[in-house]
Amino acid sequence: MFLTISTTGSAQRPATDLGYLLHKHPEKAQAFSTSYGTAHVLYPEADAERCTAALLLEVDAVALVRRGKGKGRGGAPDAALAQYVNDRPYAASSLLAVALGSVFSSAMRGVCTARPELPDTPRPLRIEVPALPARGGADLVRRLFEPLGWTVTAEPVPLDTEFPDWGDSRYIRLTLEAAGLTLAEALRHLYVLLPVLDDAKHYWVSPDEVDKLLRVGDGWLAGHPERELITRRYLSHRWSLTRQAKERLELVRLAEADDSEVEDLDNAVEPEAEEDEKPTPLAVQRREAILGVLRASGAARVLDLGCGQGQLVQALLKDPAFTDIVGVDVSMRALTIASRRLKLDRMGERQASRVTLLQGSLAYTDKRLKGYDAAVLSEVIEHLDLPRLPALEYAVFGSARPRTVCVTTPNVEYNVRWESLPAGHVRHGDHRFEWTREEFRGWARTVAERHGYDVEFLPVGPDDPEVGPPTQMAVFRLDNPKLDTPKLDTPKEAKAA
Repeated sequence: MFLTISTTGSAQRPATDLGYLLHKHPEKAQAFSTSYGTAHVLYPEADAERCTAALLLEVDAVALVRRGKGKGRGGAPDAALAQYVNDRPYAASSLLAVALGSVFSSAMRGVCTARPELPDTPRPLRIEVPALPARGGADLVRRLFEPLGWTVTAEPVPLDTEFPDWGDSRYIRLTLEAAGLTLAEALRHLYVLLPVLDDAKHYWVSPDEVDKLLRVGDGWLAGHPERELITRRYLSHRWSLTRQAKERLELVRLAEADDSEVEDLDNAVEPEAEEDEKPTPLAVQRREAILGVLRASGAARVLDLGCGQGQLVQALLKDPAFTDIVGVDVSMRALTIASRRLKLDRMGERQASRVTLLQGSLAYTDKRLKGYDAAVLSEVIEHLDLPRLPALEYAVFGSARPRTVCVTTPNVEYNVRWESLPAGHVRHGDHRFEWTREEFRGWARTVAERHGYDVEFLPVGPDDPEVGPPTQMAVFRLDNPKLDTPKLDTPKEAKAA
């Protein structure tokens, strides 16, 4: 992980003043121990005309995992190798930002005891970062740095120079140049915006991060046109902290416009001002939409196919209208977690008689699933390889044949609205596909026609006029469930049961 800071000068104003500002002598190579490795400061060049300071951070991957206890990007419990093999040793991130704040803390505060006139003097600066993860691409990099007075050169790094058809990676080579900024301002910009571009932090974001952001962003963040995005990403999308920071930044902006103190302006605000309501998470909106469909159908006996950790089963249990609830999943680990969530071992006999958890694969017919009023496939189909969908289709619509089937799946068109999702990526690493609205509706209509169902499509979440809702839902209804199943070529996987 590497970064260079360069400046130019003359005999009267030597570039080596950079050494005074950074509190690091140009003739020495120094090393500093950090929680995640060793930070080295050296000067590849240092004379009156040009001086360059380099910060090299050697990341200890083992220490990173041990201190993070398996959390953070690449630290999922089921991805042990990814904990040690990732981009952290090479790509600028919050690790480098923390090293900047630690190694150059005095320079960032604008303190230089030996030459107190230097920190407030703007100077020509050139900053180079060879590998910077940028979720949002070069365009976002320019939107973040150019309003602060930087000339930005952001070159996408190809995935492989030998195979140009593979396209570009999410990394860029960044060069920043400015003539009217102080070194302290430059370091504070980097400290905030490096982790913002990576959109991931290697440490837990606690409430004191709000104070840190406002302190380091003093003088530039309140008026930045991308203030909201910067705040949200820097605080790791934690809603409560983001709202707190936005309110305080707005006070700063208003105080600057009114030429008054923040404290005076804050006293004028009504103490009982109405707070914004916390937005409802999409997962909750999805469960509420499914429950609404099931209640409207009059279903009493419900299958949750691919129940996972039992969130929907738990919601169904709260409504006495659902008298027989069955959760089915292929993963015993998921069913164990669901059992703990539902507290089955402590549940009263009457309540426990309403719920059953079964292990089973949806690619095979299962006699235990016949005779139910409704079945739910919530965020399930996208986890199957496309060639296995016909087997699931027959097992549910051809064999089990509940009167109502509710299917939800991500709408890939909406993915452009997720700022934290790189272009071309699916929402979850295990998704085998994600469909457009046209693709999903085509599949659903074919299934309905083949098995004698009617189908209706409903949006879940905000219905964007351009790209539609984040989740799409199909509700299949069978007018006469006692009709004979259409004679079809039964998929081999379904026959095996």
